Amino acid sequence: MIHKSPVMRKCISCRTTFDRNNLLKITKDHNLGIMLNEGMGRSAYICKSKKCFTDPKLKKKLQKALKAILNPEIIDIFAREIANYK
Repeated sequence: MIHKSPVMRKCISCRTTFDRNNLLKITKDHNLGIMLNEGMGRSAYICKSKKCFTDPKLKKKLQKALKAILNPEIIDIFAREIANYK
């Protein structure tokens, strides 16, 4: 029997490695735009701690990781989605 190890990803804010299931995934799809927790394409991961999603440099880090300009509406939607996890 083959034992698979969990898929590990790094939070772009605190740079700590977590299991992919414990992170929030933000994806930039070239056809569909920015999506949360779904899709394929360039992705960034953020842990669900309050410290990371209140980071003042989070918008800049997301833009750099996704190689895209983020609209303020996307940031508002992202903030509401994070509030649902707490």
